[in-house]
Amino acid sequence: MKILKYTALLFLAITFFSCSSDNDSSIPVDETSGLHKIQEITNDTHIIELYSTTGSLVQGYNHISLRIKDKKTSDYITDAKLEWTPLMHMSMMQHSCPKSEVEKRDKKTVFEGDIIFQMAQNKSEYWELTITYEINNTTYTATDKISVPASTKRTVNSFKGSDGKNYVIAYIAPSSPKVALNNMTVGLYKMQDMMTFPLVDNYNIKIDPRMPSMGNHGSPNNTDLRQHADYDALYTGTLSLTMTGYWKINLQVLNNDNEVIKGEAVTTDNPESSLYFEIEF
Repeated sequence: MKILKYTALLFLAITFFSCSSDNDSSIPVDETSGLHKIQEITNDTHIIELYSTTGSLVQGYNHISLRIKDKKTSDYITDAKLEWTPLMHMSMMQHSCPKSEVEKRDKKTVFEGDIIFQMAQNKSEYWELTITYEINNTTYTATDKISVPASTKRTVNSFKGSDGKNYVIAYIAPSSPKVALNNMTVGLYKMQDMMTFPLVDNYNIKIDPRMPSMGNHGSPNNTDLRQHADYDALYTGTLSLTMTGYWKINLQVLNNDNEVIKGEAVTTDNPESSLYFEIEF
């Protein structure tokens, strides 16, 4: 009888522990599932882990996730205010690039944001990322070099408009194009100074996708890219792709007076715009 009694008590204890564990919301989950670590940036107090879906950065648009790990406790920080500054070190100057704010969205320990690197590193010029953050009213800084190799396709353009101002335009989506009507997203930024690149408001971006290897044929049912509040002031429209292969998406950027400031229409005598993106799938 005693054996049965102790067996029953042991069963109840195991059952209680299992139920308690299943309902314990404090147990950490893998909030980086589906992401791959790019690198770590450290200081005396913390390790900052950088992630993306590919585990690397590219010239052009990057959606970056990060976590801050306490070196002493190995705990991940859940409450912090963050800012970041990408800086390109060139032989004669330094400059930054377009970037979003760093925010925490639907995860406890993961912060997210976007950086658009308008140029790639080379043997003598490189990118550096500084992250400044505040935890419990104490400010910390961590800085390190980051690798930004050249993209195989053109997904970002830096240009001077006919208005004399400098701009950056970056391809964001579709990240996985399909033979279909694709939702297209683009970021358009104006260079206010070497460190500041705010989003441009109320412009219009015309697109004309073409297949140069197939007689430069186009596609039907494309729509211009317009700014929409639901997309954080990015520009969205419709990109029609009728077959797989290499596409050149010719662009024309028009200001809020409907004047073309960069890019040309594709005609028989002009097979491509000077402003374009490239995709291949």
